Amino acid sequence: MTDRFSVSGTAIVTGASSGIGRAIAERFAADGASVVVCSREQENVDPVAEGIREDGGTALAVECDVTDRDAVEALVEATVEEFGGVDCLVNNAGASFVAGFDDISPNGWRTIVDVNLTGTYNCTHAAAEHLQDGGGSVVNLASVAGQEGAPYMSHYAAAKAAVINLTRTLAMEWAGQGVRVNCIAPGFVATPGLESQMGISADDIDRETVDKRVGVSEEIADAARFLASPAASFVVGETLTAGGVPQGEEVPSL
Repeated sequence: MTDRFSVSGTAIVTGASSGIGRAIAERFAADGASVVVCSREQENVDPVAEGIREDGGTALAVECDVTDRDAVEALVEATVEEFGGVDCLVNNAGASFVAGFDDISPNGWRTIVDVNLTGTYNCTHAAAEHLQDGGGSVVNLASVAGQEGAPYMSHYAAAKAAVINLTRTLAMEWAGQGVRVNCIAPGFVATPGLESQMGISADDIDRETVDKRVGVSEEIADAARFLASPAASFVVGETLTAGGVPQGEEVPSL
C-alpha cells in the first residue's frame, strides 16, 4: 500500500540552496520524488543536488532568479525536459531585511515584494499548464509576519500577507483543475539567515521539545511534505501556521 504521507512525482523547490528549501528538497527526495532544486547561484545549489544523488535520490540543479520571468520559464522547461512534467511546486524563495517603514526605499520595497510575491506568481503561473495536467500541488511559504504584522519588516509582512491571500484565491480557481494550493506560515526558524541576524543555530534547538519559540528547517519540511502528499487531499486553500509556542501579544519579526 502506498504511503499517503509520501511525496511522489516531480517537485520544483525554489530557494533550495540552504535552510527550509534545502530541507524540503531533501525530504521529498527521500520519499522518492524527483526534485528540481534552484537558487540564484548555480554553485550554491549544485551541492544540494549532489547530496541528494549521493543518498540515492534523484535531483536536478537549476540556476534561477524567481524575479526573472525568462529564467523561471527556463526552469520549468528544464524540469519538463528532464522528468516529463511538474507535479508539485514549492514556492520557498524569499528575502527580507530589517528597516523602519520610513527608511525603506522604493527600490528596497520593490526588491522584497518582487522576490516574495512576484516570484511566487512567476513560478506558479509558468508551471500552471503542467500542474493542471493530471492534478498537482502548490505549497507556498509565507510567514507569521504575513498573518500578524511585523514591526520593521513592513515590506516583508505585506508581501507575505499577499502570498497568503493569493493561496486562498488560487486554491478556489484551480480546484476544478485538480490542483491543491496551500501555504505554510513559519515563525522563527533556525536557518542560516536567522543565525547571521540573531546568532541562533539549529544546533541550539531540541526538536523534540514542544516548549520552544524557534524551530528548525526540518520541522517546516515535515509540514510541506504533508501538504504536498495525498494525506492532505481534503486540505485546500489553507495556511498552516508553524510557529511553536503561541506568542501572545508579542509579534515575531520573521
